[in-house]
Amino acid sequence: MNSLFSQVQLGRYTLSNRVVMAPMTRSRADDAGVPSDLVATYYEQRASAGLIISEGVFPVAQGKGYVRTPGIETDEQVAAWKKVAEAVHARGGRIFMQLMHCGRVSHPSLLIDGAQPQAPSALKAAGQTYTATGLQDFVIPHALSIVEIAGVVEGYRQAARRVIEAGFDGVELHAASGYLPEQFLSSGSNQRNDEYGGRVENRVRFVLEVLAAMAEEVGGDRVGIKISPEMNFNDIVDAHPQETYTYLVKQLQPFNLAYLHVALFGAEFDYHSALRPLFKGSYLVGSGLNKESAEALISGGKADAAVFGAAFLANPDLPERLRGDAELNVPDKNTFYSPGAEGYIDYPTLTEGV
Repeated sequence: MNSLFSQVQLGRYTLSNRVVMAPMTRSRADDAGVPSDLVATYYEQRASAGLIISEGVFPVAQGKGYVRTPGIETDEQVAAWKKVAEAVHARGGRIFMQLMHCGRVSHPSLLIDGAQPQAPSALKAAGQTYTATGLQDFVIPHALSIVEIAGVVEGYRQAARRVIEAGFDGVELHAASGYLPEQFLSSGSNQRNDEYGGRVENRVRFVLEVLAAMAEEVGGDRVGIKISPEMNFNDIVDAHPQETYTYLVKQLQPFNLAYLHVALFGAEFDYHSALRPLFKGSYLVGSGLNKESAEALISGGKADAAVFGAAFLANPDLPERLRGDAELNVPDKNTFYSPGAEGYIDYPTLTEGV
């Protein structure tokens, strides 16, 4: 019987344990999307995870959606991320980078020359985003043309290559949380009448093309995908989510992906039971787990690894704390997105707290 602290195969890698650090936006980059030196320290501190999945990183400048978030498009960004990969590997850890194109969930003030955010359809999302001047309402986005879609797919391809150039072990496609891939997947945000819209076979096309490009560039066994059916974040609605995600996962097999990362937030339908049998790679489960629920999932064969978010944010040595049933630090929500070291690299480990 497998446990949370046993080894597991994930793509081409053998992970030392099944405790995975979730991707979490922390907003510690500069205005050029270059992560600060604090970022290397932050991830190094958490290298005892079986796998770290980085915060969302924009693959191209047009994919930026929040102030002080990092990219992987320029040489300066790649050089900064190399420091992160080296720091994690020096501690014996593994790290994948999450690629996050925010699509319509952005604002012209965050984009080059005040460009309109991109989306499958010119439909404004309800809500706001964080900019340099504070919260700003979302705007009506630019509906991508067929030619422009191909350009976005190519941007993901090049970003995946740069992730590996930066020394990362792999790359995750963020296809959840109402960002561009999920905007294509969902009927409420995708009202196209061409080969990228309408029936489910068309709405999944963009995600499959992106995965194909990434897998061709770096190998499918270094690529993962995150989905979150019925999360409905950032004004995402799909008329038939069970059909959408079942169909999507069935189409993943040819890519030989390292993993499928599924985070559920209040969905009544049992997506894990429906989706896990359809996927041949490692199946990662996240959202609201503790040691007991994670152990139950893994020992029961319902997940190959467990993804922890806020607990990892506040506890750099989370695997050791879980193993010893130690008390956990409480995360400070006031410093989740602040620019400095406070609430970022100053949470104590067990030994530091003595």
